[in-house]
Amino acid sequence: MKNIININKNSSFFDQIVKFCLFFLVLIYLTNCSSNTESSKSDNEILNPDPKARARAYADKGGGLFGDINKKGSVNTFEFGTSNVLWRATLKTLEFLPLQNADYSGGVIVYDWYSDNNSNDQIKVTVRFLSNEVRSDSVQITSHKKTCINEKCSVSKLNNNFSTEIKDTILTTARALKIEDAKKEIK
Repeated sequence: MKNIININKNSSFFDQIVKFCLFFLVLIYLTNCSSNTESSKSDNEILNPDPKARARAYADKGGGLFGDINKKGSVNTFEFGTSNVLWRATLKTLEFLPLQNADYSGGVIVYDWYSDNNSNDQIKVTVRFLSNEVRSDSVQITSHKKTCINEKCSVSKLNNNFSTEIKDTILTTARALKIEDAKKEIK
C-alpha cells in the first residue's frame, strides 16, 4: 500500500516536470520562430560607427525624444523661453545676480546669494511664475537677506517693498519687450 502511494506521489511530480519541460520547449520554439524585421533591415544597411552622426540623422528624420520640436517648417515649433515675455524680462532685469537654478517647465528661477560691496550682507531672490500674462499677480518674488558676523550667519526674509520693487521692474521690462515683439511682427 505504501508503494502505491509513493508511486502516485512520484507520478504526479513526474507529470508536473514533464508539463513544465513541454511548456518550456514550446516557448523556446515560438520565440525562435518569430521574425525580426529590424535585423533583416539592418543587414542591408551600413551603420555609421559615429553615434553622434547616427543620432543627428535620426533627429533629422523627425525622431528623437521630443519629435520635431524646433525643426524649421514644423507646425509645432516652440522656441524655449523666448516666447515667454515674463521669463525673458526676469532674466534681463536680474542678470547681475548669479543664477542657481532655472526650471522653465516648473516656472521657477532661483538666484544664488549675492553681495555687492558689503561682504557681511547677501541677498537671495526666488521668482515664481504663476501665469504667462504680463500682470502684477503673474509673478511672485521671494527675497531673503543673510547677515554674517564672525562666521555666524542669520537669514531673514526681506520686507515686501524690496520684492515689490523687483516685481515692478520685471513687469516694466516685460511690457517693453512685448512692445518690441509686436513691432517685429508688424515688419
